[in-house]
Amino acid sequence: MTKIVCVLSGGSAKGAAHVGAIKALFEWDLRPAHYVGTSIGAVMGACFASGLAYEEVLRRISTLTRRDVAVLSPAALLGVFAKSLFQGRTWRETIETLVPASTFEELETPLTVTAVDGDSGDLVLFGAGGRSDVSLPDALYASCALPLYYPPARIDDRVYVDGGLRAVFPLDVAGQFDPDVVFGVNVGPLLYTAPPVDEHPPPGLLGAHRRAMRIMMGAQSEEVIGRWTRERPNDLVLVQPQIRGRAVFSLDRIVEYVEKGYRAAQRALADWRSVD
Repeated sequence: MTKIVCVLSGGSAKGAAHVGAIKALFEWDLRPAHYVGTSIGAVMGACFASGLAYEEVLRRISTLTRRDVAVLSPAALLGVFAKSLFQGRTWRETIETLVPASTFEELETPLTVTAVDGDSGDLVLFGAGGRSDVSLPDALYASCALPLYYPPARIDDRVYVDGGLRAVFPLDVAGQFDPDVVFGVNVGPLLYTAPPVDEHPPPGLLGAHRRAMRIMMGAQSEEVIGRWTRERPNDLVLVQPQIRGRAVFSLDRIVEYVEKGYRAAQRALADWRSVD
């Protein structure tokens, strides 16, 4: 039996495309033996690893509003002295409503979640292949705790931030689990020669931060994808939905993103099968 490891990138609201992509994978009668996720990709992977069906995952994410993910922190009034723009507690509680499991042991399929140690900068794995002695919501929040937007997670005596700072598209992590095939869905930031024409950039410090994250994370993704396609071209089904514009909290477009992920995955799977 072919061992498929499903890799789901960070990408904020665009992470809804992961749900459509996994639906396509299931329709090809393929089931992941392992999920690896960063940030929102870790959350979506946890939903499926918990045993939720596509229809239930879609129902849960399609009811999300801005107040479920991005409630302004009172400390934001301090401006540049604030620790974060948004409350961490609200997003963590939302994660608990999205993912029915509360521990890694409860999952039906192994899951690996990436985060970054906020002091050492080391990439940290939670779940399969890493620490599994923490609660699943704590690990998922840590993976999503992007500096400026959310306060860091504190687990034991360490602080953790968004896994995308080191592995926004964690293909290399998936390689540790000896996959026959990696089904990778990348909705993270991309490098481009000109900014999107359909939206205005965010103002001030937020715009500068987003630009820096896009460059850093986009370069990461390009490097790891390029290396995989050179060294293991037949082992990667790469799904990259074409989603234009900045969509950090575009929750009103979730159904659109799900459909884009589904269509992109169907094309990628058809191409892979035609070669295979």
